[in-house]
Amino acid sequence: MVVRRQPQQSRKEIDAKPDRASLLPANLSLRWKLSAPPGSLLHRVFAPFSGMNRTRPIAVLLVLFVCAAAWAAEGPTAILPAQFAGWQVKDSVVKSTDPSTADAANSPVLREYGFQRLEKATYTRDDGRKLDIKAAVFADASGAYGAFTYYKTPVMLNEKIGGQGSSLNNRVLFYQGNILVDAVFDKLNAMSAAELRELAGSLPGPGGNARNLPTLPTYLPKAAYQKNTAKYILGPVTLDRVGSPLPTPMVDFKSGAEVVIARYQAKAGDSTLMLIEYPTPQIAAEKLRRIDAAHQATAQPPAGVPSIVDVAPFFDKRTGPIIVIVAGPLAISEANSLLGSVSYEADVTWNENTYLTKKDNLANLLFNVIVLCGIVVGVSLVAGLAFGGFRILMKRIFPDRVFDRPDDMEIISLHLGDTLEQASRRR
Repeated sequence: MVVRRQPQQSRKEIDAKPDRASLLPANLSLRWKLSAPPGSLLHRVFAPFSGMNRTRPIAVLLVLFVCAAAWAAEGPTAILPAQFAGWQVKDSVVKSTDPSTADAANSPVLREYGFQRLEKATYTRDDGRKLDIKAAVFADASGAYGAFTYYKTPVMLNEKIGGQGSSLNNRVLFYQGNILVDAVFDKLNAMSAAELRELAGSLPGPGGNARNLPTLPTYLPKAAYQKNTAKYILGPVTLDRVGSPLPTPMVDFKSGAEVVIARYQAKAGDSTLMLIEYPTPQIAAEKLRRIDAAHQATAQPPAGVPSIVDVAPFFDKRTGPIIVIVAGPLAISEANSLLGSVSYEADVTWNENTYLTKKDNLANLLFNVIVLCGIVVGVSLVAGLAFGGFRILMKRIFPDRVFDRPDDMEIISLHLGDTLEQASRRR
């Protein structure tokens, strides 16, 4: 874009055509003139401003800035809908970014799971029923899933709502994406679950990797598992409140650890299975050495080395970046069986192209070989037919003159079998 200065107007012309630009100094009364080929991208972008005073583009920019500020003032996207499945919001939706508004007693736990904001609303129906809903938004789906496992209790019933749901009496707890929903009905009916499924389908979801659930809980064995006892943990406060066979400093969440704890049935009583996943197998190997050293230490461990909370019985192993710990009143055979049921399987993803080129593809090579053989056979047939046809043509046009001439057909022979009479005759 080229800015050209227009010739200054005379005072009489300015008085005849009053303009706001006349209030500026004469050297500022510039106009934009676009010098670009018609139809080009530069022309399409700046054509509306061609010929404008400098004050008008500034005004346009100010309007755009005000619109952007107004859009930012609106805040994030609303979570709870105004109505769903016949339910309508009674009053306004309460919004907050303070986790204590959602649960004052467990606000540190919510922070560890990546709590961002909360929306609360009361819904009513025409038949007089009431429904209280709290929707907590987390940074990603792992946080919502972890908070769901934290609040879920063994006495709850599993429900097919959202990503996963549980219910107890009039309370229904479920998560969808990165949103954890706690719904409390005043009266339940046969359609309550279906109504919440419709609500789950209307909730906005996260984008990118934030929608991915953690893979560590998938390594929990299913045999002898006690229902609804798995807890996915992302911080030391949650680990202390859930209870662990290891102290929090030994887990070291600052190294990027993720923990899953679950209860399993044994002959002598309930046992605890703890999975700790670190970013790399090297970090996991170093942490396992520390755990074994603390376990083998005496009742008076060295200064700075935390001791095991429950010394006996205690079994551990490492599989890839995951440390597996089994603790509780169980036999060695049961412990080994539980430890052996956890096996890490690496899932490698290549960032480069894995397709085969024509040079590296064996099938393509075989195909080219077959095509080459066909071409050679075809050329041979054409050459043979051409040569034979040429000889036949020459024999018909020039008999015994080009091919098969008598002097060319004579073969030198010694005639060793001839008699003297035959030899003399030949001479």
